[in-house]
Amino acid sequence: MECSKRQETLQSYAERVDLNVIYQDGYDVEGFLRHVAFRESNRCLYCYHDRLRTTALMAKRGKFDCFSTTLLYSKFQKHDMIQSIGEAVGRSVGVPFYYHDFRSGWTEGVQMSKQMGLYRQQYCGCIYSEKERYYK
Repeated sequence: MECSKRQETLQSYAERVDLNVIYQDGYDVEGFLRHVAFRESNRCLYCYHDRLRTTALMAKRGKFDCFSTTLLYSKFQKHDMIQSIGEAVGRSVGVPFYYHDFRSGWTEGVQMSKQMGLYRQQYCGCIYSEKERYYK
């Protein structure tokens, strides 16, 4: 559900601002769980690598100059890990990773998204993060 809500919000926003977006079909939750089962404490490492590699391969197919991630906007994400993985993936795929710390726009972005009535996720999206967020 989280993935669907986020994609619907992105589609709505993209239409408003005339932004071209390439969407991934589906979400392989079973694949994610197979890869992180019994390694839950390192799940972010797998998730970042999987997402960044998928993005880099898409960038290569599209002959893009570089690739990056919206994860760099979040103050809750592990920027050092994202940067390291992104740069390694970029080297292996042959498309440079663009790192920029977008967290300086966090407060303004939250205010704007609320004004626009956009859905704001309350956790990263994986089932483990959902449990950490809501299960007390």
